[in-house]
Amino acid sequence: MAHAASQLKKNRDLEINAEEETEKKRKHRKRSRDRKKKSDANASYLRAARAGHLEKALDYIKNGVDINICNQNGLNALHLASKEGHVEVVSELLQREANVDAATKKGNTALHIASLAGQAEVVKVLVTNGANVNAQSQNGFTPLYMAAQENHLEVVKFLLDNGASQSLATEDGFTPLAVALQQGHDQVVSLLLENDTKGKVRLPALHIAARKDDTKAAALLLQNDSNADVESKSGFTPLHIAAHYGNINVATLLLNRAAAVDFTARNDITPLHVASKRGNANMVKLLLDRGAKIDAKTRDGLTPLHCGARSGHEQVVEMLLDRAAPILSKTKNGLSPLHMATQGDHLNCVQLLLQHNVPVDDVTNDYLTALHVAAHCGHYKVAKVLLDKKANPNAKALVSGSANNPASIVLLTTHHLCM
Repeated sequence: MAHAASQLKKNRDLEINAEEETEKKRKHRKRSRDRKKKSDANASYLRAARAGHLEKALDYIKNGVDINICNQNGLNALHLASKEGHVEVVSELLQREANVDAATKKGNTALHIASLAGQAEVVKVLVTNGANVNAQSQNGFTPLYMAAQENHLEVVKFLLDNGASQSLATEDGFTPLAVALQQGHDQVVSLLLENDTKGKVRLPALHIAARKDDTKAAALLLQNDSNADVESKSGFTPLHIAAHYGNINVATLLLNRAAAVDFTARNDITPLHVASKRGNANMVKLLLDRGAKIDAKTRDGLTPLHCGARSGHEQVVEMLLDRAAPILSKTKNGLSPLHMATQGDHLNCVQLLLQHNVPVDDVTNDYLTALHVAAHCGHYKVAKVLLDKKANPNAKALVSGSANNPASIVLLTTHHLCM
């Protein structure tokens, strides 16, 4: 009998547990339905704002939807309405205390979005309602930068008139003026320059003009600023940039505006070093004609002739030699232009240097001759030319081991000079 009572209690407990489990499932399903209903309402609210359906959007707000609710990308109703230019929706949301400076996951505010889209009327409403005109996104973009990038002249003018700063740059160092110049938006460029009364934002823009060989833009940038030698973060001037790209027109303009022909950038690199390394023969000629120092040395002791020889630019090497470049000049490691040309397997440059009576057995600090270098690197055609010029195959270098002359070095497979 006791066993029967125990079994009865056990059955009742099972029934209670089953009922409790059923109730839990019911509540879970209800919570899921509620969440879905709320999620659907949120999504519908955002869709209404994006489509400009003001009354629908307001109905959702009245029914409890958070006015600042965002989608998975951090875009809220104000962002979406601003992008599409729905002025009435934007105005109503702001009157109902939507956060005017709420940012997306990328840090863009409604003003960024409206400026990028060129929604001038929305921009005016946002600024009137206290939007931060100098807010920066995660990448450092400002509303002014975005408007300048997309050539939205009216928006650019309004933002400038309402305190937008031109000096705020992106994380890459680009200002609104720089990006407008890069994109070729001439009217925006002119407007920005008119408002750049102190000449503080010309730096990256002038470098961009030099890169593009854009003399018109460069002339505009230099119009109210006598300094043609503004430096980049690496210390390079616009003339260095023009020399790199071989842009003769803008280089001539810069030199005519008193750009320093021998300005030394990082590691004491001059524009002539840059042009020689790049093989821009016309630029080399221009710089030399304007008085560039043909014997200028970098921090490591490289002359323009070293740079041209190492890169194998025969025309540049010949021009420098004809202008009496120092053929015996050496780097801090004792490398001559002949060593450099040999190292790069630049046969024509080697022959040019030898024709100008470069000592064939000239040595580095470790007493390496050009023939040592050719042997190390396996440059057999260069080695033959050197031997034809009576290079010493038995010259001794200050290297460890038995392979310290060119004849022995041929047996080795590699060396740091060739890497």
